[in-house]
Amino acid sequence: MRLTLIFDRIPAEIELMSKALDFAHRAASAWIDGLDTRSVAARATLEELTAAFRGPLPERGCPPEDVLAWLTQHANDGMLGTASGRFFAWVIGGAIEAALAADWLVATWDQNAALYVCGPAAAVIEDAAGEWIKELLDLPREASFAFTTGCQLAHMTALAAARHAVLRRVQWDVDTDGLFGAPPITLMTSDQKHGSVERAARYLGFGRRAILPLPTDTSGRVARATLEDALSCQSGPIILVLNAADLNVGVCDLFAELIPVAHAAGVWVHIDGAFGLFARASRKHRQHLDGVELADSWATDGHKWLNVPFDCGIAIVRDRDAHRAAMTLSASYIEPQSRARDQIDWNPEWSRRARGIPVYAALKEMGREGVEAMIDRCCAHCEALVNGIGVLSGAEVVHPATLNQGLVHFRRDGQTPEQDDAFTDETIEKINATGEAFFSGTTWRGRRAMRVSVVNWRTSAGDVERTIAAVRTVLSYASCPSISGSSDARRKARRFATPLRRSLPRGR
Repeated sequence: MRLTLIFDRIPAEIELMSKALDFAHRAASAWIDGLDTRSVAARATLEELTAAFRGPLPERGCPPEDVLAWLTQHANDGMLGTASGRFFAWVIGGAIEAALAADWLVATWDQNAALYVCGPAAAVIEDAAGEWIKELLDLPREASFAFTTGCQLAHMTALAAARHAVLRRVQWDVDTDGLFGAPPITLMTSDQKHGSVERAARYLGFGRRAILPLPTDTSGRVARATLEDALSCQSGPIILVLNAADLNVGVCDLFAELIPVAHAAGVWVHIDGAFGLFARASRKHRQHLDGVELADSWATDGHKWLNVPFDCGIAIVRDRDAHRAAMTLSASYIEPQSRARDQIDWNPEWSRRARGIPVYAALKEMGREGVEAMIDRCCAHCEALVNGIGVLSGAEVVHPATLNQGLVHFRRDGQTPEQDDAFTDETIEKINATGEAFFSGTTWRGRRAMRVSVVNWRTSAGDVERTIAAVRTVLSYASCPSISGSSDARRKARRFATPLRRSLPRGR
């Protein structure tokens, strides 16, 4: 009788779920449709968000549609418009339509994409997506790959394979014996390395002291002589990490020169290509990455320049045996596949979503030509933004656009460099407060600068013009009282931005 009553309730619960899914579709469509007119910056304060969402656990539940209505009502103003064509902070792409819709299906199918038997179609689609990525980026077809949560875990996966391989060469089985007593590994990196490389080194037990930063030249690259000098002073297993697009200025190391030198010394070469590796898809820009295919492993992100939803990283490893040995496992209840690909043999996660499916959908929608056009478009828009902002009164170009990255600085006549640095941060905050565009700051060569990062497929020439107009207007208000260095800086920025927004051109 009790079982019958439970089953009698199921149709009603399914109806409620259907209403919730319909609501989610409407809310998502409204969010996307409003990207052009909504503030790119979040509007809700920490205090407002805390008041809305913190509180005791509810004693009684409520219908799922009501839950979603509550979430959208209180969360929308606390979300950044990262999918907007005017989001230029950090390196965060939007989600193209097929990839976004496919990601919804991934959540709906709810497969544990760790084993073929847990999701046969997911495994085969991910296998195909990995092969397409290698073809798109023109990397060794014999290489293995893994779809991870992001470039952080892609680094960890590839460097775990590197650790296995370089220790194997000195007769040490790290997977059996661990690192206690193992020959120490030196991890050479550019001094412009991303923090995720250091974090991967800590995850893998290398420790910070194992990292040897190589000084870069004025262009931001590791010079051949620098690498040769470093190699002459080191012994034992070595892994070298090179940049495929520095995070601040977009420059790539000279792979065709450096990788043969490293290989001659028995060094494993890993490439941090979080976004820059995708420039290989462009005939116009791939010369920046000449020789990158000579490396031993590569890490990149799908949720950056490929514009698939979070989260998606990609690790590619030439030495399949080392990659599999570093990741695989066995258990009594896992039946390994002899023909199909088991993702658990290549990935650090045991439970994982089928994140290769949105990649497959993105590549299916755009094709090689579409990806190339998107890369070229982003690079052109970045150059237009950097140059357009750089010629404004009170602005200057710190580093010209390289690929999709560039730096600008803001200054006032008669100020010290330190004051100009503070003014740069203040100006970035004022630009963001307008809601017209969103940027982030960085320190490069000892100077504060505004990073211009264009990686979104939605960015248009109209977005570029609109953003330059917003920056021009902010600089014209440069005599306004400082909004920085105060606990209520955000409130002051919003107060400043209210009349400013009214003066800005609307639409594209």
